[in-house]
Amino acid sequence: MAKILIKQGRIIDPANERDDIGSVFVADGKIVSVLTEPEGFVADEVIDAEGKVICPGFIDLSTRLREPGHSRKGTFKSETAAAASAGVTSLCLQPDTKPVIDTPAVAELIKELAQKAHYPQVYPIAALTQGLEGNELSSMLSLKQAGCIAVGNASRPISNLLILRRAMEYAASHDLVFMCRPNDYWLGNQGCAHEGAFATRYGLPGIPDTAETIAVDQYLELAVLTGCQVHFGQISCRRAVIKIQQAQKYGMQVTADVAIHQLHLTEEDMVPFDSAYHVLPPFRTAKDKEYLRQGLAGGIIGCICSDHQPHDLDAKLGAFPETEPGISALETLLPLTLKLVSQHAITLEQGVAALTQTPAVILGLKAGALTPGFAADICIFDPDLQWRVDSENWRSKGVNTPFWGGYLTGRVTETLQAGRLIYQLSASQSRSKA
Repeated sequence: MAKILIKQGRIIDPANERDDIGSVFVADGKIVSVLTEPEGFVADEVIDAEGKVICPGFIDLSTRLREPGHSRKGTFKSETAAAASAGVTSLCLQPDTKPVIDTPAVAELIKELAQKAHYPQVYPIAALTQGLEGNELSSMLSLKQAGCIAVGNASRPISNLLILRRAMEYAASHDLVFMCRPNDYWLGNQGCAHEGAFATRYGLPGIPDTAETIAVDQYLELAVLTGCQVHFGQISCRRAVIKIQQAQKYGMQVTADVAIHQLHLTEEDMVPFDSAYHVLPPFRTAKDKEYLRQGLAGGIIGCICSDHQPHDLDAKLGAFPETEPGISALETLLPLTLKLVSQHAITLEQGVAALTQTPAVILGLKAGALTPGFAADICIFDPDLQWRVDSENWRSKGVNTPFWGGYLTGRVTETLQAGRLIYQLSASQSRSKA
């Protein structure tokens, strides 16, 4: 494998408390040195990173690639290409594929599809219950042995708390993280927007924030009872942040992430009846957004994810409540994180840590750091490069994003996965500066 020199960039590596100008040396798919040139090192390839940031490759805790089962919306080939262009080198795949990731055979299929797409670092999340139906437990041990990195029930409800307790006990016994999106399905009442001013004004069925906070309470109580490690995915409201903060204050080992779009958009930003804004959990109030930002800055929410959900055009046509929720979000992950930095909501180091170091720690991955001996998963980006969200710059099959047609600042120029260059921005695309 080629020896690569990434020279003279700003190296930001929160795991090693590093923020320096210098070079990174890669050989045999691994990082061999940072700043100091190894004796006798002769590069086969040189990447000039002057004026750019060099950081660990991003780890995305919640994605849908739409294969298997929904290839009209996206494929491993199209969505991993989008991930590579976004600096994401590790993807956690939610279990609501078709078929569901509830058997080792499906987990093996996921790994095979990833290999065919030349993007092997796709980590399946095992279904907590068979078929995600909330009735019978899945075989978590065999799923873990087949390569599943955690367990979860995607967005599907589990109505029987005894079954949920047993599932969490089973997950704890096999040292598996339970990744849950807190939402009481029945309180949500098949809503499509936050139960507030926007939903009232346009006559849309609303989802109260209580649907999230009650679910958080249930999971926290069962975490105490079972000893299960719980990770709350895609938190959306103020009171959920407060509850998680209180749990952490009293010593509970619970973690959380937030979808990047929830840190920027609220119900006030929604364009009436535009299904690009139909997401679950829904965009909530400005106060909720501010608490999410404060939770991220304070370390209560440790990670940022894309919650990538590409859709075909048919899925987003029709009356707002009848459309399918979700945003195609991989390619806006970095620039929207950098926008938080420019707005002084977080520091650049905090943003990088939320995309690299903290997700790696939660999942127990030997990744998320530029540590010698680690696989060379590296993202290089130009923080000042302005680009337009349009078909010329977009790789995902899903174009369902409220940012379509707008301009964003900050773009990945190169991505390495285990020392292999999987993405490089073309010269013509790298000319526009903000």
